[in-house]
Amino acid sequence: MMRKVLQKLGKADETKDEQFEQCVQNFNKQLTEGTRLQKDLRTYLASVKAMHEASKKLNECLQEVYEPDWPGRDEANKIAENNDLLWMDYHQKLVDQALLTMDTYLGQFPDIKSRIAKRGRKLVDYDSARHHYESLQTAKKKDEAKIAKAEEELIKAQKVFEEMNVDLQEELPSLWNSRVGFYVNTFQSIAGLEENFHKEMSKLNQNLNDVLVGLEKQHGSNTFTVKAQPSDNAPAKGNKSPSPPDGSPAATPEIRVNHEPEPAGGATPGATLPKSPSQPAEASEVAGGTQPAAGAQEPGETAASEAASSSLPAVVVETFPATVNGTVEGGSGAGRLDLPPGFMFKVQAQHDYTATDTDELQLKAGDVVLVIPFQNPEEQDEGWLMGVKESDWNQHKELEKCRGVFPENFTERVP
Repeated sequence: MMRKVLQKLGKADETKDEQFEQCVQNFNKQLTEGTRLQKDLRTYLASVKAMHEASKKLNECLQEVYEPDWPGRDEANKIAENNDLLWMDYHQKLVDQALLTMDTYLGQFPDIKSRIAKRGRKLVDYDSARHHYESLQTAKKKDEAKIAKAEEELIKAQKVFEEMNVDLQEELPSLWNSRVGFYVNTFQSIAGLEENFHKEMSKLNQNLNDVLVGLEKQHGSNTFTVKAQPSDNAPAKGNKSPSPPDGSPAATPEIRVNHEPEPAGGATPGATLPKSPSQPAEASEVAGGTQPAAGAQEPGETAASEAASSSLPAVVVETFPATVNGTVEGGSGAGRLDLPPGFMFKVQAQHDYTATDTDELQLKAGDVVLVIPFQNPEEQDEGWLMGVKESDWNQHKELEKCRGVFPENFTERVP
């Protein structure tokens, strides 16, 4: 009431509403939080999809090495099928019960944001009409016709503004309060789905462990040893990160093939195999530049170890080309000047990725992306890279139009 009196007296230059301004601040905060949650949820879903692919390939590897006459082959194949179905079901339920709900929640913000901006413009019209009316009233020579017209325009502008203002005054606080229930429902859904997924995955892992125990019993010879470790109490060779609680996929029995040679006294001819250069112990020996003396090796092991060590330089040499000021040094890209500024390395999409925002790249399996740094490193989210598709860069040579972010786990580096 006091504000209206001041307006009529011409003492207030513009209409202010501190309560509404606070509602707008809350709205912007809520929009920022929701947008971040949506992006993080999409990153989580991309990671679930990548884990699904990795798990599928791991099971395919097991099926390939599992010989036809070994016991439990059919059971192992069935476990692999159920593992694949479980990952697919988990991903789909996350999309249905979390991501789609998230999209619906954020879908109401653009319209309200547009109406807030429109209210601001109508407020300017209202204040302008009011000032015009007041100036005609205080003029030395009053023109009643002009004053009547100005008053009519003022009433019209005030009505339009107040209709929009009343609606927003009711909707914004309600939207702000709705965030609590939305966050609760979203994270409860995710937690429930993840809990059920790990329970079912734990059963599959236990079944696989039982199959491998049966295999070990029937083929328990010196030729090979398959040992399952269902608990974290047994010590493991090399570095091992802490295992998560029981029930998670990483806490399932570890399948380990022991290629270490038996002691000389109990060795069976042809039963020992040289260790792979990729094993932690061998890697540390190469890194340190040390090699066991020839006299300390078992007969028959010298040739194998020499062959392994002689093959190491080929692996070491196969590195990615270095870049200096956007120019690839060495390799097929040496001397090229047509790479984008700051070019770091290339990646190739292993799976299709559908862009869900204007700042993201749309990828098809096989697309090559030139990775570049973020303009502002603080804007880089974990698991996301900035780049430009090689085909777009070759065609346009314009970073502003072509660059975008994409999930790193959908791609692999290429030389």
